[in-house]
Amino acid sequence: MKLKDKYVLITGASGGIGRAISLELLESGAKVVGLSRTPVKLKSNAERYFSYSTDLLNLEKAEIVLKKIISEHPKINALVSNAGFGEFKPLENFSLKQIREFISLNLVSHIMVSQKLIKHFKTQKGGEIVIMGSEAGLSGKRKSTLYSAAKFGLRGFSEALRDEVSSSDIRVSLISPGLVRTNFFEKLDFEPGDSDKNAIEPADIAQVVCQIFLTRQGTIIEEVRLSPAKRVINFGKK
Repeated sequence: MKLKDKYVLITGASGGIGRAISLELLESGAKVVGLSRTPVKLKSNAERYFSYSTDLLNLEKAEIVLKKIISEHPKINALVSNAGFGEFKPLENFSLKQIREFISLNLVSHIMVSQKLIKHFKTQKGGEIVIMGSEAGLSGKRKSTLYSAAKFGLRGFSEALRDEVSSSDIRVSLISPGLVRTNFFEKLDFEPGDSDKNAIEPADIAQVVCQIFLTRQGTIIEEVRLSPAKRVINFGKK
């Protein structure tokens, strides 16, 4: 029960990294509000898990849902901004609509959710924000133009936001992982190699989130970078 004082909103909570973080936080004693496109039921510590659904691509409707969440869970004191998806191909193969939706979900939605929670945290005189970045926000590669644009944007956003809200006792951290073995790769033509050393596990990231929350309030973990022990990628799996 190390984190029983934490009341955490997690976006993208339905699977992969978000689900792993939810389970780890629940096991550590926290209360969790999971936000995803579809409602999520968890068998583990379900009495401390609250599920809400919205599509973060629709920012106006998502804003209404967020207001409802804050109203119904006024003790929320932490945010894990995790929602997103990946699509990797040459820039000219994206339509304008696809570009707009990609940047909206992978960057703008994080900004909007953070904005709403910051206002709430200031009324509580403190809070925590953990943003899920990527190694793609550190180095741009071919076919990842949009993904890198969003993740570089998140990195700059988290850095500036950290400076902006530090005087309000709000801590902002960024996690930048390499390949994580989740369903993220289901619709892509590549995936991590088969060895357990070729990818980060969602549970690894969940443990990092808990460690950030456990860190003494006088210290801010600005960024955590995680990489597989051995980089192996399988291409052409479709």
